[in-house]
This record gives sequence, C-alpha cells and structure tokens, in this order.
Amino acid sequence: MTMVLNRKLSPAETEAFGAELDALQKRHQADLGEVDARYIRRIRSSVRIAELAGRLMLFAGFFPPTFILGTLLLGLAKILENMELGHNVMHGQYDWMNDPEFNGKTYEWDHACPSDAWRHTHNFQHHTFTNVLGRDHDIGYGTVRVFAEQRWRPFYLLQPLWATLQAVFFQGAIAIFDLKIDRYFRRKAPIEKLLVKLPPVGRKISRQLLKDYLVFPLLAGPNFLGVLVGNLLANLMRNLWTFVVIFCGHFTEHAEVFPPSVLDNESRGDWYVRQLRGSSNLTGSKLLHILTGNLSHQIEHHMFPTIPARRYGAMAVEVKEICQRYGQHYNSGSFARQFFTVVVRLFRHAFPSQPQRKATLA
Repeated sequence: MTMVLNRKLSPAETEAFGAELDALQKRHQADLGEVDARYIRRIRSSVRIAELAGRLMLFAGFFPPTFILGTLLLGLAKILENMELGHNVMHGQYDWMNDPEFNGKTYEWDHACPSDAWRHTHNFQHHTFTNVLGRDHDIGYGTVRVFAEQRWRPFYLLQPLWATLQAVFFQGAIAIFDLKIDRYFRRKAPIEKLLVKLPPVGRKISRQLLKDYLVFPLLAGPNFLGVLVGNLLANLMRNLWTFVVIFCGHFTEHAEVFPPSVLDNESRGDWYVRQLRGSSNLTGSKLLHILTGNLSHQIEHHMFPTIPARRYGAMAVEVKEICQRYGQHYNSGSFARQFFTVVVRLFRHAFPSQPQRKATLA
C-alpha cells in the first residue's frame, strides 16, 4: 500500500474547513427546486418502464433475445430502484417536495431489508459513526476484516469465500446482518429484542422471495422456469453490483478506520475530516454515476447525505478544491483500480496484521 500524507490541521483550520463545507451544503440546499424534482420523477418512471418491459420480455419465452434483454432490463430496474431511487429517497433527499411517494420516512424499497431497519442501521448508525470501530457496524458487515485495526479471528482466513457469498446474496445478507444475531449468541443483547426484530425482517424476505420466485413465475404459466431463472439472474446482477459499489466506497486502499476516542469532543470540522478520510470516490461516466446512485461520489454522500445525490458531481469539484487547499487527500480513482485495492484488502487482512503508522505533515 502506498502511504498518503494528510496535513495535520490545527483546531482553527479544522473549524474553517468545516465552515467551508457547511457553506457549500447550505448553497445547494437553498437552490433545490423543480430540476431536482423532475430528475427523481424521471428516475422513478425509468424504473417502472424498465421493470415492466423486462418482466414482459421474460414472459415472452425462454429464448435468447427476449430472455437476455428481459433479464438485463429487470436487473437494471432493480439497480436503479435500490441505488438512485430508494437509497437516496430514504435519506430524506426529497422530503422538501412534500410528495408522499418520495417521503424518506415512509418509502419502502424493493429489497429484502425492511426500510425502517435500513433507516436506523444505515442512515443513523453508519452515517453518524462512519468508520468508527465498535460504533459503525458496516465495517466489514460482520463478515470480513478489511482493516488491520479489526481484531483478527481464525474465521477471517476464509474471508475471500465469505465476501463472495455475501456479494451473491447481498440483499438477504444485509437484511440478516441488520439483526446482529451474533450479539445475542454472545449475550450482549437480550434475546427478547431479537424476537421483536425477527418478524418484520421475516415478512419482508418472504415477500421478496414469493414475488420473484413464485408469483411472477406462476403468472408466466408454461414459461415458469424462464421467468424464475430471469428473476434469479436479475437479482444476482443487482446484488453483485451493489456489493462492489459499496465496498469501493468504504474499503479501498486509502480509506481509514478510527478508534471510538475520535468521537470525544468531535467538532463539526472533525466530523467532516472523518467522513473524508473514511470514504472513496469512483471516477467515470455520467451513466456510471447514475447506476451507482451517485455513490461513486461517496465522499460527498458521507458529507451531505440529505442533499439530492444528482448534485454530488458538481459539489465534488468544490470539495476537492477545498481539500487541496487544506492539504487533505481526496481519495478518488477508477472503478477498476479502487476495486482492485478492495480485493487486496480482503486477502491481506484475512491473516493477522498490525496497523500501519499513518504519516502526517506538520
């Protein structure tokens, strides 16, 4: 791994850094309007059209042209719904529209994880305690060790396998991960709490399985198998894509993890610095950014989670310039490069390792 130099900021510089980023957020918040509303409505329409077209083509028969195109369209619909529509709406990015369909507190997405559980685990825990050991449970998702600071266990020796399985079954893995079942086995939480959380998760997983693997295949009649396989492949597309995008946003070569003590007297400026150093961006085309739900701008998303994600590209230009002026590394790279460093982390930290001393400039 190459060493990254981040200039050590004085308390005054840290506050000035935070103030500039706060000002950037306020400017974009004040500028929200019809362009943003029209964009998210177009995304919603695109999801509906792609899903309808995909399902109809799968109904048409188990033949290469319609089967392949139908599967791709259905997979595209699921990716767009999860990434650019559901995830961003549930962050409250479009609450200002006062449209019930885009209400972040009530939106239910096409995913095995119930939205209420996601809003707590992701919106609150992850975004508040980003990359803080013991507080951000998204670090490795309880399955893999991606930082030397995580305590090593023999279980991690097979983590390339665990990561592959997690990628294949990602939506189900996220739903089950949210239950934090290991805490109950280790007696760190009362079993009664698990019994309260289980039914909503069970119902949501059941609905998703029934919808894609029973209801729609049955509606296809004699083409039951074709629709079943098409739905299976579309969900696999969505799972693999989501896994790669999320891991590339959090666990690349230069992403950092922090001890719980970082939260002691953490100022707004300190919080921004932590979001910056714990995040990774992807460079690429406009299509790439849309398909990632603009999580290709993970730095900006961690800094401004309630700003519509379509604005992150423009905000990134200013964020990068601010970081350069304050001597802070802006972690950005191509999709291939960032994912390669994730894979390196997965193999490297499968074995016992010690944290590297991070270099700073005075």
